[in-house]
Amino acid sequence: MTTNKNLLNRSMQSVWHPCTQMKQHESFPLTPIHKGEGVWLYDADGNKYLDTVSSWWVNLFGHNNPHIKDAIKQQLDTLEHVMLAGFTHEPVISLSERLAILTGLGHAFYASDGASATEIALKMSFHYWRNIGQPDKSKFISLQNSYHGETLGALSVTDVAIFKDTYAPLLRQSAQMPSPDFRLAEVGESAEDYALRCAEQLNSYIAQHHAELAAFIIEPLVQCAAGMAMYHPTYLAKAREICTQYQVHLIVDEIAVGFGRTGSMFATEQAKTEGCKVGDIADFVCLSKGITGGYLPLSAVLTTDTVYQAFYDDSTVRGFLHSHSYTGNPLACSAALATLDIFESQNIVQKNLEKSALILKEMQVLTHLPIQHLRHQGMIFAFDVVTDNAQFAKQCYQVAMQQGLLLRPIGNTIYFMPPYTINEAEIEFMVSQTNAVIQNIL
Repeated sequence: MTTNKNLLNRSMQSVWHPCTQMKQHESFPLTPIHKGEGVWLYDADGNKYLDTVSSWWVNLFGHNNPHIKDAIKQQLDTLEHVMLAGFTHEPVISLSERLAILTGLGHAFYASDGASATEIALKMSFHYWRNIGQPDKSKFISLQNSYHGETLGALSVTDVAIFKDTYAPLLRQSAQMPSPDFRLAEVGESAEDYALRCAEQLNSYIAQHHAELAAFIIEPLVQCAAGMAMYHPTYLAKAREICTQYQVHLIVDEIAVGFGRTGSMFATEQAKTEGCKVGDIADFVCLSKGITGGYLPLSAVLTTDTVYQAFYDDSTVRGFLHSHSYTGNPLACSAALATLDIFESQNIVQKNLEKSALILKEMQVLTHLPIQHLRHQGMIFAFDVVTDNAQFAKQCYQVAMQQGLLLRPIGNTIYFMPPYTINEAEIEFMVSQTNAVIQNIL
């Protein structure tokens, strides 16, 4: 019989887990998950845990979703994989067409994960300027506290010390612009005014360095790994104006915040008035995480026709010579198409707005705790616990698991990014148990 203990022992002997100091699991055991259903995860001993973080922000419609699952099964009966170099297939064509309609960007290049998407966007931008005779435009800028992945190119534009410092000798240097995170505003300064002040600093830097800058990469509206740092959408509009003025590409990293997570299909849509599409703001958009509903690895970079045409040439070396064995995998594309079907058939973006208001209302019970900056952006919710306990995040995770709740704090920031399928009773459980966890620790 398979038990938690059995799986734990085997995993510790054979699996090297991500973002983990393995030695800590000697006293801080792994949790072997046996199955998932809706918003719940079940371990091998039958204990269940409410997945408040959508398993690293990917399972938009919960676990064991029948529609996505059936789409993969049907695709499995026809074509599981074919290389996309020299070949094509219906699922990747259909997905590209639908993403083009949604984003306003008409050319999709596929990979497997968010960091790979970042790499592609950076390389495309660099190569574009080279192809049009401006090879000096080869540097990149990002925001302070930004996170874009942990491969070498992505890490070069990431500003999280614990991920970056060790590998600094391997990385290209990039500059970081002041973050418009509203928590950094002066007393009495509005989120919009602070965003405008940060945009002025961005303008000053780009005005001085644009001749050597290929692109500015940004996480729209929410810098997730920075502790769910949220900012006013006017910053995106201003960034677009500045990048246009000085001929610098704008890359929007929608990997974590795309597909309904921020109150619109894509966060970038909120930069301007209703009807704004990603392509009105971005030269490149990076997509991943929720694109397949959490079922299979997939990422995509979409870009403009202007960029695409700079590579369209008789010369092979002017083409974008980047590859991935599983590029445009049919099974992953079928999962992505099924995910988009759910958005369309069930009016998910509108329903999320209603559910978001319900969760925020429920969270008011937490205001008696020593917390600050209770905030939300669509279906992302966060608050910062006022504590000097250096072990807060670890203790919070452990106590929450004991109470049937998967919480994964970032420092002293507790956040919820639950599956969109969470119901009223599950919302009440999520919030009330979080309240109990914090009181237990403090």
